[in-house]
Amino acid sequence: MEIAVILLFIVAVFITQSVKVVPQQHAWVVERLGKYNGTLTPGLSFLMPFIDKVAYKHVLKEIPLDIASQVCITRDNTQLQVDGILYFQVTDAMRASYGSSNYITAISQLAQTSLRSVIGKLELDKTFEERDIINAQVVQAIDEAALNWGVKVLRYEIKDLTPPKEILHAMQQQITAEREKRALIAASEGRRQEQINIATGEREAFIQRSEGEKQAVINKAQGEAQSIKAVAEATAQAISAIAAAIRQPGGAEAVQLKVAEKAVDAYSRVAASASTTLVVPSNMTEVSALIASAMKMVQAQRP
Repeated sequence: MEIAVILLFIVAVFITQSVKVVPQQHAWVVERLGKYNGTLTPGLSFLMPFIDKVAYKHVLKEIPLDIASQVCITRDNTQLQVDGILYFQVTDAMRASYGSSNYITAISQLAQTSLRSVIGKLELDKTFEERDIINAQVVQAIDEAALNWGVKVLRYEIKDLTPPKEILHAMQQQITAEREKRALIAASEGRRQEQINIATGEREAFIQRSEGEKQAVINKAQGEAQSIKAVAEATAQAISAIAAAIRQPGGAEAVQLKVAEKAVDAYSRVAASASTTLVVPSNMTEVSALIASAMKMVQAQRP
């Protein structure tokens, strides 16, 4: 019975030492008698008991690594408190096992030194504007060295950039001044546009008034011209009618009669005025003859 238990125990030990099940996204490094023998991939694998052993186990998933905060000095001698996070992945289990004694510490330290070097080449304002460039340069610097460690650096992200309080205060004052400057510029542009709009409106109003006055003068001139034309046409028609009447029989005598009537009427008005001195012309015989002929015409026209 005791022998059976011992045999069962030995079998269990052999099975435990020889049968290995590697999880997905994992890689196990196997050494045979202290020397690298191979890498176990996910699934069921068999080893030689007491000869082979699993020396290292690596996770092939993407791993985030928090980079400790540190003080960096910019090109213009300003101190910045910078911290970030690094994402990497083991791509070669053998190199990750034997390329470095601790690749995580090596990556972390290299990330800090690379970050200080990159920020030291930039001025303070550029560090806030060019975070993507800083991240890319840090990844490039780490990735070149990490190839020997069997690690692929995927990306680096700066979590926070904190300048000293004095710099923050100066930056706040600068931002306030810039905003006030923009406000003043906007106000002046508004006043300028307002003046332009007023001047444009006044000019258009003046043009409209002048156009109205011009049209009024044109209309008045056209009206006066039409009135003069109408009077002239009426006068011409009246003269034509008189001329036609004169050419009729007795027309000339009628004209003489009308003239005589006008003359007698004029003499009567002058004589009726007490303050008027009447001067009798020397050729009264002609007037008398005119009146006489007019009287004959009147008598001849009576039935």
